[in-house]
Amino acid sequence: MQNICVYCASSTQIKSSYFDATTRLAKILAGAQLTVVYGGGSNGLMGQLADSALDAGGRVIGIIPRFMCEVEWNHTNLTELILVETMHERKEKMAMMADAVVALPGGCGTLEELLEVITWKKLGIFTKPIVIVNLEGYYDDLIALLNRTVDEHFMRNEHRQMWEVVETPEEVLPAIQNAVVWNSNARAFAAL
Repeated sequence: MQNICVYCASSTQIKSSYFDATTRLAKILAGAQLTVVYGGGSNGLMGQLADSALDAGGRVIGIIPRFMCEVEWNHTNLTELILVETMHERKEKMAMMADAVVALPGGCGTLEELLEVITWKKLGIFTKPIVIVNLEGYYDDLIALLNRTVDEHFMRNEHRQMWEVVETPEEVLPAIQNAVVWNSNARAFAAL
């Protein structure tokens, strides 16, 4: 395991506790000599993640669409910044570089990234661990909705094993290490 993709918010108007947790996660990943792969932004939790990982001696790879650089949303001090043309290309490259995905709190972009990678896992396209960091219950409603999709037979019971839920950054690496093994054969039972 080398690269951990982290989905998180670009908002600067969120709770300080989310920033603190992001710093802790970044230090944990850097301390484990894992490279952070993220959306390349400089604001909000995205900037906090990158700055904290870099300050802890870690490597950070940002992947960002060119149009976001044109409005100067990109971080300018990363280990590597990869420019892509579209949001779709950004999400695909982030997921394909990842040995695991971690979702911190975020808005519609973070939710979309998380749900897309869960969909890809259901189809056997993405087979790596997915960890949802449910800080202060942020993801309670989403987790309940995902469970409801199983309860109402939109997904199989086995699909509950596609993601792990933790409450703190300190639980992320153990959750990744203990995640259920998933492979491309998942598409054999993707449909109901």
